[in-house]
Amino acid sequence: MSTVMSGRSRRAKAPDDLDPDIRAVAPQSPLRRLFRETGTWILVLDVFLVLLFGALSDNFVFWSQTNVQALMINGTEALLLALGLAMLLGAGAFDLSVGSNLVLSSVLGALTIKGIAGPPDADGNYHNLGVAILLGAVVCIGTGVVYGIVNGILIAYFDINSLIATLGTMGIGTGAALVITQGGDVTSVPSQLQSEFGLASLWGFLPYPALVAIVAAVVLWWLLRYTRYGIRTLALGSERTSAERAGIRVKRHLVSLAAIAGGLAGLAGFVDISRYGSTAVAGHVQDPLVAITAVVIGGTLIEGGKVSIVGVIWGTVLAIVLQTGLIILGFQSFYQLIAIGVVLIVAVGLDRYRVRRRGDR
Repeated sequence: MSTVMSGRSRRAKAPDDLDPDIRAVAPQSPLRRLFRETGTWILVLDVFLVLLFGALSDNFVFWSQTNVQALMINGTEALLLALGLAMLLGAGAFDLSVGSNLVLSSVLGALTIKGIAGPPDADGNYHNLGVAILLGAVVCIGTGVVYGIVNGILIAYFDINSLIATLGTMGIGTGAALVITQGGDVTSVPSQLQSEFGLASLWGFLPYPALVAIVAAVVLWWLLRYTRYGIRTLALGSERTSAERAGIRVKRHLVSLAAIAGGLAGLAGFVDISRYGSTAVAGHVQDPLVAITAVVIGGTLIEGGKVSIVGVIWGTVLAIVLQTGLIILGFQSFYQLIAIGVVLIVAVGLDRYRVRRRGDR
């Protein structure tokens, strides 16, 4: 009898005597949740670097409106590439070919614009300029999408590791661009593309290319957060086998993600020719490094299953601020590679730490 009573007394313990591991977890405050996000700390670091570079630059030129606009324009292409890469990483895939995709898309787009616009008249006007620019943009984005679909087919249907597949297509895309241009650049793109879009600003401050990148980021954020497509993307990255068992068409979904990444790279190619009025075939060697750094340090997991679009934005800002700040302070360009490389290693280290913490829970 005493044994039964003692058993009942054990079962009737007060809540304070329960094992702490099975108690309900108290909800965290919004402020605490905010500061648990990696993107928040990257934003804090961004602000610190902006203040530091501004204070160290001559006549505070780093804070000037001209330089801030240059930062936004420089960050546009990097952000577009990083957004596409983040979507793929969310599903556990990778893309090293975003830079060569940009180059090939810009080459074909620039040739399209020049071919349709034709030579200018005596006053420097082009008779088919509007149609030429529109079709040039379509060719840039379309080329990027096709490039991405090829990557997706190699990864999903031929079961080639995404790093190897996109490393191969990176070489093919760059080589094709060099063959088409004979190793040079497509020049003399109508200057109106620069004046009306590439170097133009909304309200005299926000560059149109940066506005395009912001809209793309908002759309992808909404897609990941509020649609089945976003849920399926993260499901692929979390556990691909379980996603297949749940009825998700994994191969088709991977191809669609690669197409999105490719289309964003093509859009970045159009932005590139609108900025410079020509292509820059040899000017995008660092693009994959910058994009990967922005994505990983912003909180997106390499293994997939988690994407932070806001973190991608702040990670891109960090990479661009580092590059521009070092130039303004008089450091030679190769120091940029060292700085971005160090940041990437730190970012991957933080990513490993997050994965270990997630595995311990």
